[in-house]
Amino acid sequence: MPLLLAFLMRRAVLGCAALVVLGACVADPGAQSRDLFGGEPRRTPRALGVPLGLLAPGPENAITDVAGVRVGHCSLRNPPTVNTGVTVIVPHGGNLFREKVPGAIAVMNGFGKLSGVTQVRELGTIETPIGLTSTLSVGTVTEALARWTLRQSGNSRVRSVNAVVGETNDGFLHDIRHPHIQPIHVEEALVNARGGVVPQGTVGAGCGTSAFGWKGGIGTSSRRLGHRLGGFTVGVLVQANFGGVLTVAGIPVGRELQTMPYGLPAPASTDGSCMIVVATDAPLEALRQLERVARRTFLGLARTGSWASHGSGDYAVAFSTAVAMRNGRGKPLADEGLSPLFLAAVEATEEAVLNAIFLATAVEGHRGHRGALPIDRVLAILRRHSVVTR
Repeated sequence: MPLLLAFLMRRAVLGCAALVVLGACVADPGAQSRDLFGGEPRRTPRALGVPLGLLAPGPENAITDVAGVRVGHCSLRNPPTVNTGVTVIVPHGGNLFREKVPGAIAVMNGFGKLSGVTQVRELGTIETPIGLTSTLSVGTVTEALARWTLRQSGNSRVRSVNAVVGETNDGFLHDIRHPHIQPIHVEEALVNARGGVVPQGTVGAGCGTSAFGWKGGIGTSSRRLGHRLGGFTVGVLVQANFGGVLTVAGIPVGRELQTMPYGLPAPASTDGSCMIVVATDAPLEALRQLERVARRTFLGLARTGSWASHGSGDYAVAFSTAVAMRNGRGKPLADEGLSPLFLAAVEATEEAVLNAIFLATAVEGHRGHRGALPIDRVLAILRRHSVVTR
């Protein structure tokens, strides 16, 4: 697309209604975030000395620790009306349609909109980048990913594309009924996709999300198994937008912060959703092994204080980057080797959710204010319970 045409399209889409921010705002490798509009840096629980899990994370503690995986964001923010965006997860750098990765989808509570689910469950492959966005923008992002796939070299005769796109409802902080997200924003997220450090918190598809009564967002984490356990890496990225009683390292800090559900004592909704994306380099087959890995992520969600309420759409999409397993080929890992991967998925999901909340920044929204988690108060609670010693 010519640059002038692209510029005019962007002006027509955005006008004065939204600010598109590409790349977002990480000050160091995954450990800090800063509000796009200023404010103090925020840090992950691990950087603050909170012990999380038994397994060691990868070097970036991100889904991109799985070699070849890239993440891109396009953030649309013009508070209070516009707080939304797009996040894409790209499994590898080649032609995804020609080199399909084995994939699976697990559903904890199906109150949500996840495009592409039936074909993935039927065939066990994923053939496009995975998109995350706002509930009423799933159609736009699905079409944009399909069109992007059709334009890739080698796909000139392709006549069917199954794009996988998930969502959470950001309608409290975002004017969700208006079509702010357009195909150009999906394109920008794809152009921006890269490995290494992943921006977290109030960014991309997490710009307008809430969690446990506080600002939610995008979070990611990883676990790397030792040689004796196979040497594989598991990475998780979440779009956290759900409720419950916030639990950190086993301590129900939400109770002491008085953000409790059902009006006890200060009401906090338990509804919302969580999209979970799991990547691994372990050679797993889709329709059984990867689905088993995907289901374990809900245990990590439970560790953070969620019980998957009626209004919460909780989904996990898992894929393997192992080259030998693409297009339905290859010999999978023996089932006896799955248990360490299960543990890795649980731990990485728990930490990804906490990273999303710890790094998220306060937002003035369409229907009200959503404050950032008061980290100092959380640390004081954890010290009182001897979880944090510094």
